[in-house]
Amino acid sequence: MSVAISLLRASHPEPAAGVTAVSVLLSVGLHRPVWGVVGAGATVLASQLSIGWVNDALDAPRDTAAGRTDKPVAAGRLSRRLVAVLGAVAAIVCVPLGFLSGWAAGLVSALALGSALLYDWPLKSTVFSVLPYAVSFTCLPAFVVLGAGKTPPLWLLAAGGLLGAGAHFVNTLPDLDADRRTGVRGLPQRFGRRGSLAAAALLLLAATAALAFGPPGRPPVLFWPALGAALIALAFGWYRMSRDTTSRAPFLAVIAVALIDVVFLLVSGLNLE
Repeated sequence: MSVAISLLRASHPEPAAGVTAVSVLLSVGLHRPVWGVVGAGATVLASQLSIGWVNDALDAPRDTAAGRTDKPVAAGRLSRRLVAVLGAVAAIVCVPLGFLSGWAAGLVSALALGSALLYDWPLKSTVFSVLPYAVSFTCLPAFVVLGAGKTPPLWLLAAGGLLGAGAHFVNTLPDLDADRRTGVRGLPQRFGRRGSLAAAALLLLAATAALAFGPPGRPPVLFWPALGAALIALAFGWYRMSRDTTSRAPFLAVIAVALIDVVFLLVSGLNLE
């Protein structure tokens, strides 16, 4: 495997691509100019690369002890120092990119990055492990909306935070047993597999409901097809998890739900009141 492919895998490409796509779609829906859309997408992508690389650098000893051959650093295909340096460089690049969208958006972007890195260390192994996900995902729509010169409504921020919290519970499921063996005691590890699945389902459906019932007026007719699509995606992820406890399908389902929610917002009209 080439170094470039290994670096891509160490960056956690699925969430990086999914979260970046969400920011780009929201930016387009808010009619930002091309440079604004590109700037927002580049900011979020840089933050995601930093978070992924720093995570793999910090977790390398634990991943090695758990026999994680899917992790390039733990498998010896990449040096821990290289991944750590690249993570730091991506974080440094992310900050000025964020300020291209304005001072308020730049500050929110820096907060999102700092919160996410605090998950990598030290909050991952504590009862507060869900907070960085909730904070950073709340910041995501705030960053995009502020960059468009608008004020983010509370219902949109709530939807982002709920989605992020749900993503945290789902993201840990494939590694739950290995995490426990290596001393990680975050909130999902304390809840267990069934408790984490239940928490994730409630949080993700609450996020979709916030997008429908938060704006003034009656929920758009498209809410029900969007809810149905979200339920199908989650059900498929849960089914794959029941067949293989190490499957990443539930987390991919969360990304699908996020994209479904954004498309629902855009098609039904992005009413930021």
